[in-house]
Amino acid sequence: MLKIHKNYIFSLLLILGFTIGGCNEKEIIPQYTIEVPDNLGGYLPQNGRNKFTEKGVLLGEKIFFDQRFSSNGKVSCATCHEPERAFTDGLALSNLGVSGKALNRNSPTLANVAWAVGLFWDGGALNLESLSFGPLTHVDEMNNDLDSLVDWLSNDPEYSPLFLEAFPALGVSSASISRALAQFQRTLISANSKYDQYTRTDENIFSAAEKRGLQLFTQHCSSCHETDHLTDFDYHNNGLDSEFNDTSLEEVFMGRYRISRDERDIGKYKTPTLRNIALTAPYMHDGRFPTLESVLIHYAKGVQDSETLSPILKDGEQLGIKLSPKEQSEIIEFLHTLTDEEFINNY
Repeated sequence: MLKIHKNYIFSLLLILGFTIGGCNEKEIIPQYTIEVPDNLGGYLPQNGRNKFTEKGVLLGEKIFFDQRFSSNGKVSCATCHEPERAFTDGLALSNLGVSGKALNRNSPTLANVAWAVGLFWDGGALNLESLSFGPLTHVDEMNNDLDSLVDWLSNDPEYSPLFLEAFPALGVSSASISRALAQFQRTLISANSKYDQYTRTDENIFSAAEKRGLQLFTQHCSSCHETDHLTDFDYHNNGLDSEFNDTSLEEVFMGRYRISRDERDIGKYKTPTLRNIALTAPYMHDGRFPTLESVLIHYAKGVQDSETLSPILKDGEQLGIKLSPKEQSEIIEFLHTLTDEEFINNY
């Protein structure tokens, strides 16, 4: 069952609606209103064609944790998106899928994914409904056949009625599978970290180092990791490499260009949210940096120049963000305040 936050951060209010048709009343499927804190904008985006319902969210959660949705019955969505790791898997390139082969991208967090403008590291999916088909069918991930999956669910005495109740117009179908998963994933709201409490209450709960870290972060990092989502939802070349000539594997090493076909996007990847960042190592689209310390060392000393390098990281001949070891340490102190214990313990 879906566990619900018990305080004002995340509450689900069940609203029943009825319409009159002649002399008969027809019950509308109950829908959720999800309250969101003001520092996250006060609202939760959703797909107008796939609005939250109680049954849809709960069905999506059930699917998310069910290993039977993989061809070998050993891999679920949660295999690579573990709640205790803020819905990541702790690996640079996951090899937890059906084939055991390493994937080509790091598993991103699903925290606050409802607000994401583009999905996957290059924006290859426009919404959560379309995203689900990739992992479900990819030979190295869950390796399932959608038709076979629908056949199984249609004849399963547990799942079949759940689909008919949640999606009476669709029944058991690939569309209803993806819609249920999307509804559940949009409820993965992280909004009660120490930073959130500091922001909303103005209580003096930050240490001196955390306050200095926040000041440094605001000065040097917030242009891409805008508060309070801690991302600008855009794509940037942050100087990981100087050349992008590898066109293998459908150009996955060329960044956003793979999708946009705009040469200005070569080497650019999605800005990830930094919420729960202390739990989601290793870092970057390919997991090349094992620690937060190594990330900040990259920005201080390791930025590589190229035609599409973000101008934020280039000042004349100077590359990167010049930070002393002490300043790097203080930024990391602040980054730890973005951990939301309630979020990771809620599932």
